Amino acid sequence: MTEPRAPEGGVPEHVGAPVRRQGPPGAGTLMDLSRPGRRASSLPPLDVPDREVPAEHARRRPPALPEVAERDLVKHYTRLAQMNYGVDTGFYPLGSCTMKYNPKISEAAAALPGFSRLHPLQPEETVQGVLELLWRLERALCEITGMARATLQPPAGACGELTGLLIMRRHHTERGNPRRRVAIPDSAHGTNPASVRMAGYEALHVPSDARGLVDASALEKLIDEDVAGLMLTNPNTLGLFEEEIERITRIVHDAGGLVYYDGANLNAILGRCRPGDMGFDIVHINTHKTFATPHGGGGPGAGPVAVTEALEPYLPVPLVARDEATGTFRLEMDRPRSIGRMHGFHGNIGVLVRAYAYVFLHGRDGLREVSERAVLNARYLAHLLREAFPPAFPDGPPMHEFVATAAPLKQRTGVRALDIAKRVIDLGFHPSTVYFPLIVEEALMVEPTETETKESLDAFAAAMLQAAREAETDPDLLHEAPVTTPVRRLDEARAARHLELRW
Repeated sequence: MTEPRAPEGGVPEHVGAPVRRQGPPGAGTLMDLSRPGRRASSLPPLDVPDREVPAEHARRRPPALPEVAERDLVKHYTRLAQMNYGVDTGFYPLGSCTMKYNPKISEAAAALPGFSRLHPLQPEETVQGVLELLWRLERALCEITGMARATLQPPAGACGELTGLLIMRRHHTERGNPRRRVAIPDSAHGTNPASVRMAGYEALHVPSDARGLVDASALEKLIDEDVAGLMLTNPNTLGLFEEEIERITRIVHDAGGLVYYDGANLNAILGRCRPGDMGFDIVHINTHKTFATPHGGGGPGAGPVAVTEALEPYLPVPLVARDEATGTFRLEMDRPRSIGRMHGFHGNIGVLVRAYAYVFLHGRDGLREVSERAVLNARYLAHLLREAFPPAFPDGPPMHEFVATAAPLKQRTGVRALDIAKRVIDLGFHPSTVYFPLIVEEALMVEPTETETKESLDAFAAAMLQAAREAETDPDLLHEAPVTTPVRRLDEARAARHLELRW
């Protein structure tokens, strides 16, 4: 055996030089790791005739793609994955977002080859199974919400909002008056006014009363025959149940308007009450929130829209129909009053399969238990934190989420809600939503969901209370946080004013 030899010319100069890059070997972007000629794959010799891309379609220069070995590629993405925080690794109490644990049985169902390998252009006779699943899921969602029919096509909640508003517009247009405005509470989700504008309406803001609920008397004065409808979620964005919901829907209906239910908070009332029974005409459902696909990171969603029987003709095409004589299923396109398509093909099928598995795994009683546990967890956590972070609206008990305020702490110590959130990261938790809803000063919005154990809630509360104590004794500690993360606190003003969207 021969002794290993040093390369010709001795040791390269960079070996032994001071290390400048921080982090483990391979840290950085893929472009940092790129070296000409390295490959993460090898292809067999071409055994078909070679064809050049026509000159008019060919690039003038090669794309600037990284060239890396398979080992470096795997190491890079594994390292990034280990830096991530997610619902499978920790508590994710983002208020208003319902970041639920994702049951693995739903993932397994969506991964079945019969679903995952379908092509949207297959003949209907070859996809009867998935058509039946969609047909059954639509009926389940209608039963849950108290509606007559639903479209499963919208690929996210925001698209569901736009779909519902376009249905609202078509309804009024057919009656000779499309109307000009849509009413929105001042605590609403930011997507609500954006969707209103996209649908061609003007937003009419409705104030909250001292309890954090819609001011029904103010609404009554604002609603007239120029208002197409009201967008509302119940419980509302402050986590409070609208006690006067029947009066609210009656006010809008008496003026000829429609009432739209934003399904962001549907997790709070599953199996307990239904939007249709409250008087809502249009309901969008975030299946990626309520039914098993935690969202975030730009992943796929699904925002089905369910409507009353009077609005059913306007639903997007196609709808899944069942031939009662043969028991077969088909995609129904002949709907002349439809608003048309809202998404390519038939929606995000994989997300809908997950929702189907979740709904039918739990059943009626199980879904009711989901909402009961979600409300119990939120109320327990709110009680633990109420001395350090008092509720923004203390008169009503919270439902599935609660909004507390760090304003008293800021007045005493200068520590803001943002500082609390950053310190909680150092203590091992994903922070809650901060500064939303906008009507609450120094807002901390927490939604624990139904799957967190008492031990998880106690640990998160302990971290929040520790941060509150540290704010009193060492506020600079919180101003500097986080100190344990790969990326420290960013300059928010600079990031907002000098966006770098490419590198």
